[in-house]
Amino acid sequence: MGKGKLAKFADMETYRNVFQYPYSVVSDVPFAMQGHWREEYFHNDNPIILELGCGKGEYAVELAKAHPDCNYIGVDIKGARMWTGATQALQQGIGNVAFLRTNIEIIDRFFDNDEVQQIWLTFSDPQMKNPRKRLTSTYFLKRYRHFLEDRGIIHLKTDSNFLFTYTSCMVNHNQLPLVALTDDLYTACPQTASSDNDPALAVAASIQTYYEKMWLSRGLSIKYMQFLLPQEGELQEPDVEIELDDYRSYHRSKRSSLETSK
Repeated sequence: MGKGKLAKFADMETYRNVFQYPYSVVSDVPFAMQGHWREEYFHNDNPIILELGCGKGEYAVELAKAHPDCNYIGVDIKGARMWTGATQALQQGIGNVAFLRTNIEIIDRFFDNDEVQQIWLTFSDPQMKNPRKRLTSTYFLKRYRHFLEDRGIIHLKTDSNFLFTYTSCMVNHNQLPLVALTDDLYTACPQTASSDNDPALAVAASIQTYYEKMWLSRGLSIKYMQFLLPQEGELQEPDVEIELDDYRSYHRSKRSSLETSK
């Protein structure tokens, strides 16, 4: 029988690779490691890569295993899920991955200018009703600029046609440099070793999460996009109506009667 939430939270209080700063404490407890992740935790000068909305942390862990020359930090507010990846990393001695339990709305409080080189957004909630909550909205892109180096990389991997289309419009409208784009990742880049595979797509295709495998078995295509975020330029929301996804998550239908949204 698996551990309950309270037991998992108790475990994580003792985990050296987990930092917990939800809304309830962050205003009272300054994050002293802001700007010092490399020297105080990772003890190297390697690039720092965030996974925002990491869930169980399996993607961050697998990236860390595949790329030992980079440092990874999985970020999510749901600690009971994060426990899985944090536990796996400790048990397997994976030292180049850490976990930060906090609200992504305040992510800029935990990293200093130019401290982060890349951001992964893996199967983020498309937030079809609330543009401000979308992790590729101007609300969040402006926050990423506080700590992402100039022209830092943002990866979006999603099963949501809505979020993929919205982000594509965001990139085009703001003329952000686009590195890679596909609406069917595993057709564009099969999970087989091949020198013909696009390197950007190959990294995205090299790891599949538990739920991603479910969505693939359900016949959903996986979309992937990689773009750069320059420090300069005013960011604006695209004014476009986008067809809503006809589902919310695995085995759940959408609840809204609307067909499109901005």
